[in-house]
Amino acid sequence: MSEARVCPQRMRFEAPLALSSGASIAGYELVYETYGELNAERSNAVLVCHALNASHHVAGLAAEAPHEPGWWDNMVGPGKPVDTRRFFVIGVNNLGSCFGSTGPMSVNPSSGRPYGPDFPVLTVEDWVHTQALLADRLGITQFAAVMGGSLGGMQALAWSYLYPERIRHCVAIATAPKLSAQNIAFNEVARRAILTDPEFHGGRFYDHGVVPARGLQVARMIGHITYLSDDSMAEKFGRALRQSVDRTGPDDYRFTFDVEFEIESYLRYQGEKFSKYFDANTYLLITRALDYFDPAGRAGRDLAEVMRAARSSFFIASFTTDWRFAPERSREIVQALLKAGKPVTYAEINAPHGHDAFLLDDPQYHALVRAYFERVAVVPAAAQEAQ
Repeated sequence: MSEARVCPQRMRFEAPLALSSGASIAGYELVYETYGELNAERSNAVLVCHALNASHHVAGLAAEAPHEPGWWDNMVGPGKPVDTRRFFVIGVNNLGSCFGSTGPMSVNPSSGRPYGPDFPVLTVEDWVHTQALLADRLGITQFAAVMGGSLGGMQALAWSYLYPERIRHCVAIATAPKLSAQNIAFNEVARRAILTDPEFHGGRFYDHGVVPARGLQVARMIGHITYLSDDSMAEKFGRALRQSVDRTGPDDYRFTFDVEFEIESYLRYQGEKFSKYFDANTYLLITRALDYFDPAGRAGRDLAEVMRAARSSFFIASFTTDWRFAPERSREIVQALLKAGKPVTYAEINAPHGHDAFLLDDPQYHALVRAYFERVAVVPAAAQEAQ
C-alpha cells in the first residue's frame, strides 16, 4: 500500500457544456487528484478513468480518510506498474457522480434544491469532453496514456477517436465496444430495484430525508454477482453455511428465508455497505451511460471505421473468466483496430476472478501493464516537438 497522502482538488467550469442528449449544463465542478510530478515537457501525464462506483481517489491514502487506499492503489504509485516516479497520473471524478463532482446531489442553481432526477442524462463521450477541458486547464495538450478498466476502458477508447491528437497510448482493460443485450438487461433489473423502492420518491428522496436503501442494496447484489466468476465464488464461499446458523434442522439447514449461506451473507453485506455511500440517482445515470456507449452503432458505421480516426497505440487486456466483459468483446476491439491499421498489443490473461480481476493483484497482469508502460515512457520525437 502506498504511504502517500493525497488531497482532492476542484476545478470549476462556468461555460455551458453541450451534452450528447441535447441538454447542457453550466457552472459545474470536477474533483480530481494527481500523483507524481508533471515534467517540464508536459509529456508524462496519464489519465485514469474510473468505473461505475469508483472515484477520483485512484491511489495513495486520502488525507481525509487515511485508512482508505485508492481503488487502483495496487496499479498506480511509486514502483508500481504505472510508476508515479515517472508519470504524472490524474484521476477525475466524472460529472454526475456522487464523490464531489457536480451531480444529482448538487444544488441546481435554477431551483435552489438538489438536481435529483433533473440532472441531465450523460454519456461516455460527455465525460471525455469534460476530462479534456480539465486537461486544458492543467496545461496538458497530450496525454502519454489514457487508461481504465470496464467503464473506464470505454472512456479510454472514446479518447482515442474523439481527441486523437491528444493521446499517445490507449490502455483499455476488461472492457467492450458496447454492452451486450444481457448486460443491458442486468442494468435494467438493477435500476428497477431502485426505481420501485418506495423511498425513491421519483428521485426526490433528498427532500424526504430518506435513501432508497433496499433498491440500492439489490442493485449492488445483482452487480456484484456479475463481477465474480462461478469458480471464484465456489472457491471463496462454496455452499458453506454461516457459523452463526442455529443447526436444528435436517442436514443443518433451518428451512427459513433468513441468511444461511455464506454467499448470502457476503452479498447482503456488500449491498448494505454500498447503500450507505452511493447515490441512487448517480447509479441510474452511470448505468445508462454504460448502456448508451456504442460508437460504431450510433454512427451507423463499423467499429474499424470509427477507430481509423485514432492515432494512438493500444493495449487491450481481458480475463478468461470475465463473463460480463468477456474476452471475445476485447477481441472485437482488437480486430477493429487491426482492420483500421492501428498498432495494438493484446493480452488475454488466465485469471480465476471474473470481471473484478482488473482490480486485483495478478502477477502476470501487472507484469504486462508494467512492460507496456515502459513503452509509454518513451516519447516519440514528433510528440516532443509538438509539446
